[in-house]
Amino acid sequence: MIQFSRTAGCGEVNKSHVGTVITLAGWVQRRRDHGGLIFVDLRDRSGLMQIIIDAQVSAVAHEIGSHIRAEYVVTVTGTVVERSAGTVNVAMATGAYELQVHTITVLNSAKALPFTLDDADHVDEELRLTYRYLDLRRPVMIEKLRLRHEIIFACRRVLHDEGFFEIETPILTKNTAEGAREFLVPSRMHKGNWYALPQSPQLYKQLLMAGGIERYFQVARCFRDEDLRADRQPEFTQLDLEMSFVNEIDIQTVIERLLASVLKTVLHKELMIPLPRMTYAEAFHTYGSDKPDLRYGLPIHALSSVFAGTPLAVLRNSMARGEEIGGLLIPQSTFSRNELDKWMTRAQELGAKGMIWIRLRDVGSCESPISKYLPESFYAEVKQYIPSAQPGDILFVIAGPYEATWTQLGRLRIQLAEQLQLVDSDEFRWLWITDFPLLEYDAQARRWVSKHHPFTAPQVGWEQQSPEVIKARSYDLVLNGIELGGGSIRIHNAAMQSNIFEFLGFNEGDMHDHFGFLLEAQELGFPPHGGIALGLDRLVMLLTGSTSIREVIAFPKTQRGNDPLMQAPTPVAAGKLTEYGITVRRTERL
Repeated sequence: MIQFSRTAGCGEVNKSHVGTVITLAGWVQRRRDHGGLIFVDLRDRSGLMQIIIDAQVSAVAHEIGSHIRAEYVVTVTGTVVERSAGTVNVAMATGAYELQVHTITVLNSAKALPFTLDDADHVDEELRLTYRYLDLRRPVMIEKLRLRHEIIFACRRVLHDEGFFEIETPILTKNTAEGAREFLVPSRMHKGNWYALPQSPQLYKQLLMAGGIERYFQVARCFRDEDLRADRQPEFTQLDLEMSFVNEIDIQTVIERLLASVLKTVLHKELMIPLPRMTYAEAFHTYGSDKPDLRYGLPIHALSSVFAGTPLAVLRNSMARGEEIGGLLIPQSTFSRNELDKWMTRAQELGAKGMIWIRLRDVGSCESPISKYLPESFYAEVKQYIPSAQPGDILFVIAGPYEATWTQLGRLRIQLAEQLQLVDSDEFRWLWITDFPLLEYDAQARRWVSKHHPFTAPQVGWEQQSPEVIKARSYDLVLNGIELGGGSIRIHNAAMQSNIFEFLGFNEGDMHDHFGFLLEAQELGFPPHGGIALGLDRLVMLLTGSTSIREVIAFPKTQRGNDPLMQAPTPVAAGKLTEYGITVRRTERL
């Protein structure tokens, strides 16, 4: 058995160690053989340390050192000395010192790697995930996981000081209606019945409020069987909390104090609170999105009044149908005609039936494919509604139903900002979005569905309003155009909850089967309460400047939902399925 006593981390060697004998352990980062001298950069989680294996100091150590290669795991003992002034490596925290090796022991060898750690950023992501343990050895990945740990630890400390209890809720739970598609788990003891993995701890945390806990939080694992993208995984982590006897501002204020403390503690950045707030209607009308990125301008402008008397049939007919005309103003754009045509194609790819571009001029007709339909006064008319407009600016104009058109303009706004390099990647712009619609109409299902979830409380006066105008007591937290989390004040009254379920198309049998336990709890002294859940993966992604949450999750899935390391998901043997009462019927693909 190999025995050794590690003295310090490779990145922890400092002036106090000079002249002393220490023992280090780690991975060989690189090796340079200069004959009688072998230089090795030794790496562990704490950093790098240069070691020198001198044949004149130890022939045995030199012989061993001549055979080690990248990613060998070794332990070395030697004397720490200061480097001469001309050899100090300022790029390394330990660059002023080196270790003169007395002994070296190989703890494990390494065969040729499937990719070099220095080139990992240029390697196919699936290969990196197949060998994720190699990828994680890279200092950049270790730093991201360190920051993730520090952020979560700081959250726990703040919530402890705020009087919250950390409580775990079940992973095996009940399949319920509404929400995203769930992962199902068969029960061997109750054949034909299934558990569901939680999309969130929503119902359990509300029941904790019924239990008198008053302030709960959890670093919760959640599961959703959804299509994946850069900021979505089938399993993810959220900071989940719930509070009793509170209103919206109480919850938002706790989150603001938490974020301010986390940013100051972990990133040494100040967060100015309270954070700005914007209603859903204002955000959508100005930016075509309920999660606008405020790091740049490019607001959407309502232009129906500008084109009120237009002879252009396509716009005139659109307004006659009650549709809207909106536009984006690109200041002093140098887009060529070819580039403008490409933007028209891109708008169509985003769902628009078409797009018009107009280069403004203060004298004479403006430049545009529809210039003959524009009056000489067009610039002056635009100036009335967009005071910032200047000659040389370009208007991108889309017409159609309000929600669809503004959504298309919102997506176009994002692509324009990227193309024009308007985004400051080092800036954090936080925003609360409030006053969401309670319901939205699902045309395919021909019924109203919850915008947030069916336990969200409506705002006062909802009983006298039609479904499309009812506002929710809900709120989202947005950072740089990405939704970090959402929450709401919950329904705590059984009569109100039943009425909302009826809006959503539930009959009494559905209510009892899916949510009977909740309705009964609401009749047994349920306190007013509310909460929020923050996506920790997304938060860490943004705070570390990563482009995907896969970069801040130790063992993520691919965008197809596969785990290349474990090669999951996999088929299950028929005999094992029989234990659960499951039969798989395979169908031939056409």
